[in-house]
Amino acid sequence: MASSGSESNDSACDLSKSPVFSSITIDNLRSQETSGIPLNTPWTFWLDKAVPGVSAAEFKANLKRIYTVSTVQSFWAVYNHIPDAADIPVRYSYHMMREDRKPLWEEPYNQHGGTWRFKCWKKDTSRVWKELLVAVIGESFADCLADGDEICGVSVTVREKDDLVQVWNKLAKMADDATILAAIQRLLPDVSFPSQYYKQHQKHHAYEGSRR
Repeated sequence: MASSGSESNDSACDLSKSPVFSSITIDNLRSQETSGIPLNTPWTFWLDKAVPGVSAAEFKANLKRIYTVSTVQSFWAVYNHIPDAADIPVRYSYHMMREDRKPLWEEPYNQHGGTWRFKCWKKDTSRVWKELLVAVIGESFADCLADGDEICGVSVTVREKDDLVQVWNKLAKMADDATILAAIQRLLPDVSFPSQYYKQHQKHHAYEGSRR
């Protein structure tokens, strides 16, 4: 994993193991964590590969942590050292989650939430992902949420035809009062999304937690 300081060529990431950074890159990231412009909260990059039929426990075991960033500079260092979203293989996903939260529906901090989901044409995936990451770490969507709600993270999943981008929030019951869809369209006025909608985690057929 990246945070362990494993030796590797940064430009030749093996996604079956998760992107890893050279010891030089790790040292550079650590220096930027102490001297860079601080983010409102840390954010953690994750990687996973979708495997049909796996349980939540199996998904969690296979989830790869890339790195946790807490400054603007370390965010860009990580972003620029991992493969672009448009270049990762089909069925792989990147996630960036607040603090060290994992992108699992059943986790206590996620189980009452959901995601705004956007199908994305492949020609737009890289740009949409980048703009959403920047907006989220800058807390640009805070005014688009109901009081008491929170953006938990963002995800991009590469699929065979169109890709899927998701914005996670903490409380599904407050989603109807949010204006996230409009905010994203303003952020990317020339991007056309084939579909966009909200889905509560507990409404997924594969959800394994208690529904309440």
